[in-house]
Amino acid sequence: MTLPPAFRVMDVEDVSLDLPSQFPLVTLVESEPPLRTLVFPVGLTEGTALALALRRMDSPRPMTHELFSQVLQRARIEVIAVRLTGRDQGNYVAELDIMAPTGRERIVCRPSDGLVLALRMPVTAPILVDERLLEQAGDVVPQSI
Repeated sequence: MTLPPAFRVMDVEDVSLDLPSQFPLVTLVESEPPLRTLVFPVGLTEGTALALALRRMDSPRPMTHELFSQVLQRARIEVIAVRLTGRDQGNYVAELDIMAPTGRERIVCRPSDGLVLALRMPVTAPILVDERLLEQAGDVVPQSI
């Protein structure tokens, strides 16, 4: 019998770009000890959106993530959590856990999109990371919860 995955609550600590790299790095840190970190690259546009959301700043014209978060809110859809559930060839796998008027749903997403939407909600949704991603290198196959 396989045990369900154990998730750790994490916070977005930083989004940084160290030149000459062309990819921003997202740093997640556990909310409680042992305070492990998870650092991974995202695209430049996604890194910008994440940095703005982290700082609670709006862009002069709504970016896609800002627009989508407004649409979710007006449709009365809550982001309950974003989960990083696996890693495939260095790429992280994530899902949004949402509550819509029709019920609860899980939607596969890119980690950067999930993080931006979690941060853009009126109450920041928790960021949950499968503990195996903090303990193991290489591929981590997502498990069902």
